[in-house]
Amino acid sequence: MISVIYSEEFLQHNTGYGHPECAARLTAVVEALKQVDWQDRLEWRSPNTTAARDVVRQIAKIHTPEHIQRVQQIATTGGGYLDADTIVSPHSYGVALLAVSAWLDGVDLVLNRGNPVFVLARPPGHHALRDRGMGFCLFSNAAIAANYALEQPGVTRVAILDWDVHHGNGTEAIVEDNPHIVYCSLHQSPCYPGTGEGDYDGKQQNILNLPMNPGSTIKDYEPLFIKKVVPFLQDFQPDIVIVSAGYDANHQDPLASISLKPNDYGLLTQHLRKINSKLLFGLEGGYHLEALAQSVVATLASCL
Repeated sequence: MISVIYSEEFLQHNTGYGHPECAARLTAVVEALKQVDWQDRLEWRSPNTTAARDVVRQIAKIHTPEHIQRVQQIATTGGGYLDADTIVSPHSYGVALLAVSAWLDGVDLVLNRGNPVFVLARPPGHHALRDRGMGFCLFSNAAIAANYALEQPGVTRVAILDWDVHHGNGTEAIVEDNPHIVYCSLHQSPCYPGTGEGDYDGKQQNILNLPMNPGSTIKDYEPLFIKKVVPFLQDFQPDIVIVSAGYDANHQDPLASISLKPNDYGLLTQHLRKINSKLLFGLEGGYHLEALAQSVVATLASCL
């Protein structure tokens, strides 16, 4: 059984006409999952809005009070911009809190059941820095989830794998001081945001960046998974693996130039399962609707 955490409230984060990070991304995935022949093995869950934990308190462990207050203020005053690409609509603050709650729910489910969980939420988070949002991202969902996981009984090591086509500069900057978290990213280079150099291993030697050339295919990705990604994560022996699951490395995606196919994500997921069955996938990028939807389907199918 695989749990999918989703709420229609995530659609209320309104980025405006023509913005690639739009509500249709989620509805495309939902519709695709409704058509698979293994629906009986999917468990749809809503985020826990009445959880005992204080979501804002968890966010405040990662982000500065000024950043949190700015996002809230922009939303309550009618909406605006954190930067030219990063929009805050009137509902965005509440939706972003719900997205964080969904990621934390995912941690709880994975640790309690030992089965993979997919968080189908927005806005994404891996570009958000401690003191500001950028690149469509408001709060650093993966970093917040990793920090929360370390607070749970029996969890001493957390791995984050980021296969979004863009380097998760925010996640890396937030977790690189923590020796209990490792971060691995495969990302197109050169590409936004211009970070993720391959020779940088972090302040705690807990970073593995694997820049990929434009046009790279699964023939380039899979050997790196086998020779570098899996050994790096296995050697760390994580109690849970959090995947910043962006699907904009697809050949059809309009925002980058990597040439993966949807089924390739199923293959990469098979390699991940060799590390730990406790896998938490959380949606990051992916802007071609069909490719995004079929990539999520392939990811979940490989978890069955």
